[in-house]
Amino acid sequence: MIINVIIKKVGVHFMKIAVVTDSTAYLEPEVAEQYGIKVVPIPFIIDNKVYNEGIDITTEEFYSKLKTTESFPSTSQPAIGELINLYTSLGNEGYDAVISIHLAGTISGLVQTIENIREQVTNIDVIPFDSKITVRLMGNLAIAAAKMAQAGKDVDEIISTLESL
Repeated sequence: MIINVIIKKVGVHFMKIAVVTDSTAYLEPEVAEQYGIKVVPIPFIIDNKVYNEGIDITTEEFYSKLKTTESFPSTSQPAIGELINLYTSLGNEGYDAVISIHLAGTISGLVQTIENIREQVTNIDVIPFDSKITVRLMGNLAIAAAKMAQAGKDVDEIISTLESL
């Protein structure tokens, strides 16, 4: 309470930082909610049908389909409009920046896509981060970033820490 009064009196502004990752981080919904992490579904294609991971199909259903499909599944990227809408809505919620942590650039172009669209989002600073990994290890990076953001760390400190992990 005293700190809030001091902050209001001297006008100190702490950045409000959001964290976004994608469904290949395999964060449980309750973990994502606990840390305020937004999760973007990665579309994938099996037998010419598009599924949004974690929304249209469960992990169990995915592995079941793998056993019966004749073609190897492929992935796609989230729609650019969906990404722009997500980042814009975070800006509208009062966030100053969003660190968007995604699967390795060597296996996906998502980080580059976000780099290309970031200037189209004018109400928040969008910082794409190539995790250089995928699956739960990437989820751990998102959790670490969210914890640091909640602790009041700035963007540079969060990115520097993520790069060292």
